[in-house]
Amino acid sequence: MNFDSMSILTIWTAIAIYAGAFIAYALDLGKRSQVASDAKFGTADVLERELVGAGVGGSSSVVRGAGSAGSDAATTEAAPRFVMARIGTALATLGFLFHLAGEVLRGIAAGRVPWSNMYEFAMTGTLLIIAVYLAVNIWFDLKFLGTFILGLVVVLLGGAATGFYVQVVPLSDPLKSVWLVIHVFVASLGTAFFALAFALSVFQLLQARREAKILAKAEKTGPRFLGTLPGSERLEGLAYRFATIGFIFWTFTLIAGAIWANDAWGRYWGFDTKETWTFIIWVLYAGYIHARATRGWRGSRSAWLSIVGFSAVLFNFTIVNMFFKGLHVYSGLS
Repeated sequence: MNFDSMSILTIWTAIAIYAGAFIAYALDLGKRSQVASDAKFGTADVLERELVGAGVGGSSSVVRGAGSAGSDAATTEAAPRFVMARIGTALATLGFLFHLAGEVLRGIAAGRVPWSNMYEFAMTGTLLIIAVYLAVNIWFDLKFLGTFILGLVVVLLGGAATGFYVQVVPLSDPLKSVWLVIHVFVASLGTAFFALAFALSVFQLLQARREAKILAKAEKTGPRFLGTLPGSERLEGLAYRFATIGFIFWTFTLIAGAIWANDAWGRYWGFDTKETWTFIIWVLYAGYIHARATRGWRGSRSAWLSIVGFSAVLFNFTIVNMFFKGLHVYSGLS
């Protein structure tokens, strides 16, 4: 068994562990639904008082897995311990270690950084999504995103291992540059923050709809687990923060890519398909940040801009690499 074979084995092991983490996080959402249905924690009347008294998603909603933490009803009882969320995080951490080992083994097999085709890009990008998710949980309790994040990684990494895998090949001449390390790593890191913002924006839309139904005194207010999550404004604020960090990395990606293009092809910009879509993504997130900061585009409009931006990122990675021709397309697929 060579290093590449060991890499494949560890990557599939990581996928299996990530799938286990996904199941644990899904069970956690079920537990949250049960908690939210308890009359002493997360009830609609308590949340309605919060929404009216403190503003929708205001300071009374904190990122502690308890949307009603500011109310008397919530404080009379100890906040529930979401054990399955902790198990999911432990499994995600274990999967990350196997994932990292697979990345390193692929690099050893190739004798270079493993960032030259779609399989290797997917391996690195999903690794950084998990890394950022786990790191952010040190400061913010975002374990409620676990089902979404782990599900996304299982689909992307599993799809890449199934459909994008190629044998190790030498780097093409344009890729033999230090900018490969800088450009691809920073782009992947920016994508990881965009993924977190995307997940938060989806939950923001669900929470905003629920809050509107509560204020309208509707009988059905949506999934019950939302009662244990922060308010929509808090979710939006976190999504905006992560999208802004991702935007900074993406801006550097554009600059580094232009410098690399000049070194490789003697021009900074040539409206290549990949260049164009990278710029489109930059414009989308620049518009999102600007509109929210200066034009008051908050709420659902802000969330949809974030979702559209990440959809463009996925389109750039998959469709552009697979079906468009250009100097930047390095899918590795025949």
